[in-house]
Amino acid sequence: MQEFGFEDFGLILVIASLVAMISRRIGLPYTAGLMAAGLLLALSPAGLSLPLSRELIFNVFLPPLIFEAALQIEWKRFRRELPLTLVLAFAGVGIAAGVVAGGMHWLAGWSWLGAAFFGVLIAATDPVSVIAAFKELNVEKRLGMIVESESLLNDGVAAVGFALLVVVAGGGDLRPLQVAGTFGWTVFGGGLVGAALAGAVLVVAGRTKDHLVEITLTTVAAWGSFLAAEHLGASGVFAALAAGLLVGNLGFMGSISDAGRPHVLGFWEYAAFLVNSCLFILVGAHEAHQPLNLFSAALVAAIILTLLGRGGAVYALSLLFSCSRLGISARYQHVLVWSGLRGAVGLALALAVPDSVAERGEIVVITFGVVAFSIFVQGLTMPPLLRRWRLTEHQSHGHPE
Repeated sequence: MQEFGFEDFGLILVIASLVAMISRRIGLPYTAGLMAAGLLLALSPAGLSLPLSRELIFNVFLPPLIFEAALQIEWKRFRRELPLTLVLAFAGVGIAAGVVAGGMHWLAGWSWLGAAFFGVLIAATDPVSVIAAFKELNVEKRLGMIVESESLLNDGVAAVGFALLVVVAGGGDLRPLQVAGTFGWTVFGGGLVGAALAGAVLVVAGRTKDHLVEITLTTVAAWGSFLAAEHLGASGVFAALAAGLLVGNLGFMGSISDAGRPHVLGFWEYAAFLVNSCLFILVGAHEAHQPLNLFSAALVAAIILTLLGRGGAVYALSLLFSCSRLGISARYQHVLVWSGLRGAVGLALALAVPDSVAERGEIVVITFGVVAFSIFVQGLTMPPLLRRWRLTEHQSHGHPE
């Protein structure tokens, strides 16, 4: 094990730049290239082995990625699709988690508690992986909005379920009112914290036209909202999402100067690139050290159950909107199922499973395996599938959804 230093950081930046150039030249998803680079680094004579923990993922990597994604979302389009994305995010996670938990209990012989932990953490599609992949692929606007919005929202459900299971694992007693209160505070409390902090930042930003100050204030909004919400027991993802939406839609209407806007957007685009690069190279490096061969049967079962749970949730819930203006075509549903990539959020929650859970070691290993499958298999096959279904922007003319 070597310690992380400036040399390692410099190496990651060089590799990330090369991977970005190669990936865009050959048309492959950037995140898959980064994970592959991390794997190769870990297996090289240098034996790169860098720290990866729940705290690092949640407190350092997620805030800028969620905030930058929300910064680019147009509120009117987000609000128009909100009934659909809310149902897919909240009910979808419940259905998918139930399928995975039941399957791992009966097929792998896990305890109900261990199976439930795994079902919840693997059910939510990862916003980091999904957004990074779809930005590269330039998918149709509505499809991109649905997939990105759902992936940003459903992490909150996984966080609530995970928090409730931690209480159960600690011997606590859950009551319906307690569950409802925890759920409400996690979701709405997170949004309120993010909106309040972003509002305060915009008030201050309106008093300056210095783009460096404006960038600094948006940085405060991103990390400050996330960390404050987590400290208060709410969802940092919902807080960063609310903060990004507020800054991106209200902030650019006056609080942030016209001259400062391109500087702010450029900074956050680079910040997302930098954080994505570090995150997926680290995940790839840690994949190399996972003894997946020890749990191959359970891993295969987990991958199949994850896909079945995702498919069951998307196809069943889409029927609810089939006769409304929010109805989505079969092609969109197929993409929603196959683009349900798993990544940093699932890994962070797996690393946070209590030691008292008997299957904790297997949960961590199998989560890494499912993440690797989703990035390499699902991620690498998404571009040709989207082109075949004519769902990229340059192909979609004359094919409205």
